[in-house]
Amino acid sequence: MTGAMYASIAGLKAHMQKLSVIGNNVANVNTYGYKTQRTVFRDAVYNVYSGGSNGTAVVGGKNPSEIGYGSTIGSIDMDMSSSTLTPGNTMDCAIVGDGFFLVGNKEVAGVIDPLNPESFKSLNLTRVGDFSFKADGYLSDGSDSGSVVYGFMCMGMDADGTPILSDQLVPIRLPRWEKIYLDANGNEVEIPDGMDAPAEGDYASVSHRIRYPIAYATDEENAPGGGGGAGGDGDGGMTAVTLKDAGWDDALGDSKFEYAELEGIAIDGKSGKITAKVSETGENIVIGFLAMGRVTNPNGVTHEGGSYYSCGAGAGDLRISMLGGSAEEVYNVTNATLQPNGSWIGTKKGLESVNGSMANLAEGQQLSDLASIGSAGGAYLKTGFIEAPNVDLATEISELITTQRGYQANTRIITVTDSMLEELVNMKR
Repeated sequence: MTGAMYASIAGLKAHMQKLSVIGNNVANVNTYGYKTQRTVFRDAVYNVYSGGSNGTAVVGGKNPSEIGYGSTIGSIDMDMSSSTLTPGNTMDCAIVGDGFFLVGNKEVAGVIDPLNPESFKSLNLTRVGDFSFKADGYLSDGSDSGSVVYGFMCMGMDADGTPILSDQLVPIRLPRWEKIYLDANGNEVEIPDGMDAPAEGDYASVSHRIRYPIAYATDEENAPGGGGGAGGDGDGGMTAVTLKDAGWDDALGDSKFEYAELEGIAIDGKSGKITAKVSETGENIVIGFLAMGRVTNPNGVTHEGGSYYSCGAGAGDLRISMLGGSAEEVYNVTNATLQPNGSWIGTKKGLESVNGSMANLAEGQQLSDLASIGSAGGAYLKTGFIEAPNVDLATEISELITTQRGYQANTRIITVTDSMLEELVNMKR
């Protein structure tokens, strides 16, 4: 076989691979959040017939003589630029600018460690914000994989009504509520020991109280009697523990309480804050904040299928950020784990006093070792919309035509080479 035939075979393979990329782009022309791919060809190996020279005092220089052996796929690039927006449901969110939503299964919360930023890469990245609270109370996307959305939960309200947020990335879920029994004057009636409710006639009405997902030490001596407010009430040396350590959904039997009935759930486009109104009392509450993921090289993320990406090799670092500014600007913290009320949540590792507060630090670690919650820059959310694919069908059809012609030209080379070899064989007869 001649070099021309080898070159054309390489060209056929390259064009066929490009055709697969084009086909995938066209197939996803209506896939929300899809980012188009582009095939870049590179010429393949060369055979040097004669080397070049710079010339001498007697003769001039000459160029090297080389024959190439076809083309190959140099890279398949991804265009992560923002696309147009499509109207959607009330809870739908589209990111305007750079960044990703962070999703995964519920168990990933046990892997994430603010002292190990690499652990954030256990989460999947997505640009498709088709969110809603499902039957299990968790904020999830619309995929069939059951992925939950990660962010910063509201763990309670400060004395001045300021929401106290979690110091770590956790799945966002609805708060629960518990029944409270009121007398004729509206005062809460104490439930006798060993009973689930006061005796009939000892109370005049029943209401509900929000239980935020704060988790406390589970020993009976230090455990709170109820309510679940953030930061503790100072009784018996109560100690807060990290959400993931306590199995925060079931801490202190939390799972026996029903999810609160809420209405008017909304997501703020500037800050990612999720708010709602308690249907019974009309109280406005903060459920949590959506987190944003920003990678060093957005075009280097790895496709995982299902509109998901991962921050693998080539994407660089994954940084956790908040919309509307850094964590300090959004809810007045000085680093990843300091709370708005000046306290720290976490007793898993050795406690160390820092400026009168308690830090979740191991021996020898500094505050600077913690993964900071940075700013999402100029990115913001467009709520009620979902991001359309950035596939330009006219461009893809044009690429399809040129790819087809390139493939045909390579097959023609094989045909011509075959004819020449046939003539050569016939000369022998």
